[in-house]
Amino acid sequence: MLRKAVPWFLTLVLAGCHSPGLYGYSKSYSALSEEEDAAEDAAEYDPVMAERVPEEWRKKAISVFGIVESRKPGAGGKVDLTLSVRTLAPLNLCDEGGEDTCRVTVSDREHAVVHALVALRREDDVGKHGVTAGSLVRVIGTLGDGVDAEDGTTVFQAK
Repeated sequence: MLRKAVPWFLTLVLAGCHSPGLYGYSKSYSALSEEEDAAEDAAEYDPVMAERVPEEWRKKAISVFGIVESRKPGAGGKVDLTLSVRTLAPLNLCDEGGEDTCRVTVSDREHAVVHALVALRREDDVGKHGVTAGSLVRVIGTLGDGVDAEDGTTVFQAK
């Protein structure tokens, strides 16, 4: 991904969710350097608090991990991802064979459903690593002013 000058942006963490090396393996989650920069001041999304005090949550960068439930064209050439929000596990699940069998692990429990409007890179849009239903992604951005017109859920604007 290209380094952005803005303090937050979309960081897609696909399939194996960027552990060491692109789509690599590790016993614990390792963000890419540009992802670390974007997430430095980002708060982890708390759906209860974001609903209680939305004005405060709209003022800050937010990070959310989610499993893609669906995708459709969004406004301005972006993609609208419907995400099942999950919590990142402190340690990744690994087979007995060692670190090269580890995959990024999130909670089984869904905490919320949100929409994320994102601009995908070509390799994240189509192909082997394309974002599809079942992909695990991390979005860093801001809460939108409104809700999704179809289902009334929160909308993130990836930056």
